[in-house]
Amino acid sequence: MPEAQSIQMPKFGQTVEESTVVAWRKKEGDQVAKGEVLFEIETDKATLEVESFLEGTLLKILVKEGQTVPVQSVVGFIGKPGDSVPEVKAPVAAPKPAVGSAGPPKQASVPGPTGVGLSAPSAAVSAGVPAPPGRLKISPRAARLAKEKVIDPSGISGSGPGGRIVEKDVISYLASRGYDRLRITLAARNLAAAQHLDVLAIAGSRSGSRITVADVRTAMAERPKAMSKMRKVIAQRLTHSFTTTPHIFVTVSTDMTELMGLRVKLKKKGVPYTVTDFIVKAVIMSLKEFPGVNSSTDGESVRWRANVHMGVATSLEEGLVVPVVRLADDMTIAELHDRIVEVVRKAREGKLLPDEMSGSTFTISNMGMMNVENFSAIINPGESAILAVASTTSAPVVRDGKIVVRSIMKMTLSADHRIVDGAMAAGFVNAIKNRLEDIGLWKSMT
Repeated sequence: MPEAQSIQMPKFGQTVEESTVVAWRKKEGDQVAKGEVLFEIETDKATLEVESFLEGTLLKILVKEGQTVPVQSVVGFIGKPGDSVPEVKAPVAAPKPAVGSAGPPKQASVPGPTGVGLSAPSAAVSAGVPAPPGRLKISPRAARLAKEKVIDPSGISGSGPGGRIVEKDVISYLASRGYDRLRITLAARNLAAAQHLDVLAIAGSRSGSRITVADVRTAMAERPKAMSKMRKVIAQRLTHSFTTTPHIFVTVSTDMTELMGLRVKLKKKGVPYTVTDFIVKAVIMSLKEFPGVNSSTDGESVRWRANVHMGVATSLEEGLVVPVVRLADDMTIAELHDRIVEVVRKAREGKLLPDEMSGSTFTISNMGMMNVENFSAIINPGESAILAVASTTSAPVVRDGKIVVRSIMKMTLSADHRIVDGAMAAGFVNAIKNRLEDIGLWKSMT
């Protein structure tokens, strides 16, 4: 009997070690054509579509939606109906602790109906999420009682064999927490049960012991929600960067009046350069003047970069990504404009490959369109600095002894103080400022 062909988790990018199956576009028994999108995956930076290299019938899905597995793992099988499907265990990704993690998160105590502390996962109201199947040892009678009373049994100590929770353990748990004095409306009970909320934890977050639908809805809104994979990675990397890299911050105010005027003239001629385009070009030229800023360190040695690979921070609904413009120092401002438009579009459409979001040597975070007066950014791991660009606003300034209104934009450089001292940081950010204010420079380029 012919054997079905395996479908493997693809490796998108050199740094990607595992991916999560977000959704299967086909179900078992469906016909699949070559080039058809078979399933969607999420790496630590992007959600991507996986096309089939095979054609036939999807005979078996081995890795379910939501599961994370190492790259090149077998996730399913394609073949002809009746083909033999090999017995393969579903792959499992090894759990990875968060950067700086010192163990499982501590639990907070919240008062119960009788003043007894209830264990709740770092929030006033417990989500009451049931323990993973196969881990909680509980008898059928005890499980039935816990379900009837709308409580999470995972916090109950078991007195049965091997620590198994039995019915009397649940009864004792309810009595010790004053469950008999707890009043809950039928509608609230049904809603809590449907949402897997622990009514004792809800009561523990209130001063009284009566629970209404409004209380359950509040608990639903306040319960912890799992972070997306992208948000977890952002949290881990930026926490690691900020706690291991000594940041120094330098801010300058740049007069953008002349450059904004030039932009208006160029736009009328059909040349749609953005403020970001000019800033990127000014930064590239300044990095050539201050190569120490275009480097990185591991604390033991300094790595110098001959080229500028520019990261352009882009905000998405799911989080922040940094598409990279490679060899940006070899591009004209027109080429930079086209490439930035392309990578930002791909980022917003979720079509960036992981290699298009790695290897940057410097990053610009521009919040100019968000009415921000000033801000500072956290350095991306692997770089020595990041430039935070605020909004351009009208401000009174002194020119030739007179107060005039000019278009002012503040820029803040965050730099790794291990390799960029104050003088270098100030020199670099002022070099960017001077170039942006040199209107003759931009007229010659455009």
